Parts: sequence; C-alpha cells; structure tokens
Amino acid sequence: MKKALDWRRDGPTWPGQAHSRFVKAAGIDWHVQVSGAGPVVLLLHGTGASTHSWRGLAPLLATRFTVIAPDLPGHAFSRTPEGTSQSLPAMAMALARLMNEIGQTPAIIIGHSAGAAIAIQMALDGLLAPQAIVSLNGALRPLEGFASRFFPPIARLLALLPIVPNMFAWRARDPGVIEDLLRQTGSRIPEEDRARYHRLATTPSHIAAALSMMASWDVAVLEKAMARLTVPLLMVAGTEDGMVPASEATVIARRLAQAEVAKLKGLGHLAHEEQPERVAAIIGDWVDRVLPATPGVTPSLGAAAL
Repeated sequence: MKKALDWRRDGPTWPGQAHSRFVKAAGIDWHVQVSGAGPVVLLLHGTGASTHSWRGLAPLLATRFTVIAPDLPGHAFSRTPEGTSQSLPAMAMALARLMNEIGQTPAIIIGHSAGAAIAIQMALDGLLAPQAIVSLNGALRPLEGFASRFFPPIARLLALLPIVPNMFAWRARDPGVIEDLLRQTGSRIPEEDRARYHRLATTPSHIAAALSMMASWDVAVLEKAMARLTVPLLMVAGTEDGMVPASEATVIARRLAQAEVAKLKGLGHLAHEEQPERVAAIIGDWVDRVLPATPGVTPSLGAAAL
C-alpha cells in the first residue's frame, strides 16, 4: 500500500496533468490545474475527491474561461503541514490566499458537494467576490435525524486516531468497497474515474484529510449565515443523488432571493462526471441569463457554444 500519491510516479497519467502546477500558499503545497483563457472560473471538488473530478467539465469550460482547479488541502497531490486546520472557514481562507498567490480573481466559483460550501463561505467572509456561484449537489445543510447526532462525533473520533486512515486505505484495496461507495452516490461514472477514486481511497494521507474535514466542519453555522448571501446562486441537483437529496437544493433556494434550482433527472451525486456536457450547458445558459452585461464574463457559454 502506497502512503501517498507521488507526482513523479502518478502524475504522468493523472487527468489534466498537462495543466498542472505546484504553488505554495498559506503554508500548503498546492497542486493546481490551470487551463483555458478568459474570465476566471474556480472549480472546487468535494470531500475525498481531487482535480480528476473535473476531467470532463473543465475542458468544456476552458473554451471560454480560465479554469483554475486545485486539489483541496491534504487531498491527492496537495500537501498540508501536520496540524493544519480543516475547518470550513480555515479552508476558505487558505483557498483565498492561494488565489491571491496565483494572482487571479474568479468571476464564477463552481463547487461540488463540500466544494459548494467552501465557495459560499468565501463569499460570505468577503475573501473573494465572485459574480456568481454554482453549487453542484452542494452539501450545504447538516445531516438530519439520527445521522446528525451520530456521524459528526464519530468523524471527530476517527480523525483523532492515526491508525484509522491506514485501516481504511487497507480495506479499500478490495475493489468492492469503493464500488459500493460509488453506488451509494447514485451515479454511474466511467471506469477511468472509478479507478481514480480507488487510487485515492487507498492513500492514507488523502483519507486523513477527508476525515479531518468531516470532523472539523459545522455546516449548521453556514446554513444560518446563507441568508446574507447576495451573490446569484445556481443549485444543480441530481434527482438520483444518494448523498445529498435533490430536495435540499429546493429548501435552500426558497430562502434566497437570487437562488435558482436546476434538477438533473436520472443523475446522481457525481452528475458532472456522468454527463459533463449536460452540466456545462446548464451552467452556461444560466450564466448568460443572470450575468449578461457583467464585465469580464464572456457571453454565449450555453449549449450552442459547447
């Protein structure tokens, strides 16, 4: 079992590797992929994923935008010093400092699952000032019922035990473990992408970062604060999502004046990996409609352009 991803060994075959660079900011050694030209779009993947999650969507967006996609702290090829906070505000701050180091200001932030929460946190904290935010199956509300009382304490306990990431990574060597987790997402993704998730799940450092995120976040605080969000928000939700029910997007949208919901029938939690063309077209049509006269945002990003 390999302890961590190694760029010299794993990088040459990683999706989008031609666009990869390494940047030091906020004490973190970041792996970042930058492609395309035009107004800046920042892509933020979810817990336990990596830049590979954007393999299909990023090239479509890069026809009109400068697309910036980092590995979140501790995930995949991004390295964090021991003791680095993985709380939601801390991660939002770290990503803002990364963008400052790169010298780019995103016009739009697109976040998947937990990445959507980071995007909204950055806007609420005034760390970045995007003109629009897109949530792809965003994990923006706490778990309900028994799960809300059981999972956070367990996550905190597991994150404190150094042996747990190694145990999980060892168990994940059985392909059936990852296949079962992917089935729970409600998504059917290509074999190449399933293989990437298997590689990540067998990497203890990556698992440790994911556990630390789950243990450190308090989404209930974010949910209450979202009433202050003034940025246009598109909530894309797969109707077959087994992780974040599509109904969650509707609940949130009812509370925000500038929020819209686009439901993707038949797609799951990894909708942007299942049908990136469909997701890109929905995002493009919405951006063209909501930000038609905004400086720095290229028009005609809709289905015809893609």
